[in-house]
Amino acid sequence: MSEQPISPLVFAPLADVVPAGVNAKLYSYQLAGWRWLKFLLAEGVGGVLADEMGLGKTLQIISVLSDAGEGSLRPALIIAPGSLLENWRREIDKFAPHLKALKHNGPLRTGRPADLQRYDVVITSYDNAVGDNSLLNMIRWQVIILDEAQFIKNPYAQRTRAVKRLRREAGLAVTGTPIENRLLDMWSIMDFVLPGQLGDAKSFEVRFSNDVDGASRLEPLVSPLMLRRRVADVAQDLPPRIDIPQVLELDEREAAAYDAERNRIKAEYGAAATLVALTSLRRFCAHPSLMDNTSGSVDPMSFSKFRRLDEIVEEIFVSAEKVIIFTSFTAMADMIARHIGTRFGVFTGVIDGRLAIDDRQPLIDRFSSVKGGAALVLNPKAGGAGLNITAANHVIHYNPEWNPAMEDQASARAYRRGQALPVTVHRLLVSDTVEDVVDERLRRKRALSDAAVIGVEGKEDDYGDIVAALSRSPSKRTGE
Repeated sequence: MSEQPISPLVFAPLADVVPAGVNAKLYSYQLAGWRWLKFLLAEGVGGVLADEMGLGKTLQIISVLSDAGEGSLRPALIIAPGSLLENWRREIDKFAPHLKALKHNGPLRTGRPADLQRYDVVITSYDNAVGDNSLLNMIRWQVIILDEAQFIKNPYAQRTRAVKRLRREAGLAVTGTPIENRLLDMWSIMDFVLPGQLGDAKSFEVRFSNDVDGASRLEPLVSPLMLRRRVADVAQDLPPRIDIPQVLELDEREAAAYDAERNRIKAEYGAAATLVALTSLRRFCAHPSLMDNTSGSVDPMSFSKFRRLDEIVEEIFVSAEKVIIFTSFTAMADMIARHIGTRFGVFTGVIDGRLAIDDRQPLIDRFSSVKGGAALVLNPKAGGAGLNITAANHVIHYNPEWNPAMEDQASARAYRRGQALPVTVHRLLVSDTVEDVVDERLRRKRALSDAAVIGVEGKEDDYGDIVAALSRSPSKRTGE
């Protein structure tokens, strides 16, 4: 299938035309994407924004929500994986604060359509699209946006049917992987974007064989409604390093378990809580199984943050690229390496204090020599300096570090001289937990010291960070 079915030049806006109300400077390809989305919606049809990961699909969607040209897109509905709802809320608040956005989630969410219609944008999960289908169907949405639209790749799944029942003027699908396994994945997404365009599922499977020949015949039918740019295609527009924050939410069960641990620490240590004690909460945010040393026997995909890691890694490997993943916890490193090696069947190595220094570069050399996807999992202390891993153009910080210099040194393993591609740096962060406090501390320290080496010195701000960490609760947002 063609990787770039539509020339972005067709939709290139004039140099002085930018989306109104957006607090960001868009790259030229993002402006082209915004204009393309406006064009489709003006024609009363939907489309698939299938840009490769790291190209700012979220910002392009927010731009068209803020400025769709003629007519408002209110009310708009965004459906995303549950862990990404807070990320969408924060991004809208950051880039288009004039848009009134509601996160429709949690046990205290409204059951009245009038409450939803007071907002410009409603953000909800695929699970809520099933459970609240009747409520959401009482509103005719100007546009419904599916983030990670591969979630409806199975046309017979309950959530796919529920999403497609929702009334809408237009549908937009956002995914970096429109085809994961078979051409029917694309049919299901296109059936949401423009129902009936490719016939029904059974006739589609008869007409398009699941091979290169079938894909070649399908391509001209889907290309007009799909915009796909690769990092390599637009590299001249990009900075050498692209930072992608991923703010995640715990589900209700996970949030309750986190609060139980937070309250235990608070009761045991109180104002005397130390950063060592708070490591327990950081472990929880990596994976709850690290709390009771069961990480070797549990399904790692049982935790929402790990599932997001899996989705990011899958998209990297679809592009046959390499990734280095940083985590502070030995058990977490082993869990990640086991999962990636088993699930994707690619070369995976671990570099931490258990591996002799003399053995580290040979492992990196093996990693670098692999054709296609591969992963290295590193402890930021062991892999944070002196190593050159430019074979990887993706970095994932699985858990944030208290020390900004340590995190920056870790990212610099791939982002350095000799790197031929822009490097995407993903930072996974669980909202309203100790990780939020760590992230705020990182940003504060960077602003003050330009990422100078900063340690824990028992100063007043360290104490303040501890108090803040113990006060954060992931349960407090459930009734927005």
